[in-house]
Amino acid sequence: MGFIPLFLTASGACMLFFLTVRHSMLGKLTYQRNLASQLAQAHPELGIAAGELINPEKIQKLLKDESAEKAIPQSSIELLRAMKVNQYQYNALIKKAPYNWVAAFGRFKAI
Repeated sequence: MGFIPLFLTASGACMLFFLTVRHSMLGKLTYQRNLASQLAQAHPELGIAAGELINPEKIQKLLKDESAEKAIPQSSIELLRAMKVNQYQYNALIKKAPYNWVAAFGRFKAI
């Protein structure tokens, strides 16, 4: 009888950890999709679907090819930077030891 509260506490802590990390990962994915949709609205000529997860390096290459004669707007550069930082943080989080278990159970993939 004395071990039941210990097991309940440990399982509750594991569940809270899982839910917190899952929420954080979902938030980063949502933020990445929002940034991509903002970039798609700013540059419809690129043909990016709104809400699509796409590599920021690919978008940057498309922007450079499309606007070779004119400069890329500063707001687009800031969106690309935010996408790159978010992508790096998300991929680094998935690779770390306890967080990769949550990623495996939640079927999260690298961006």
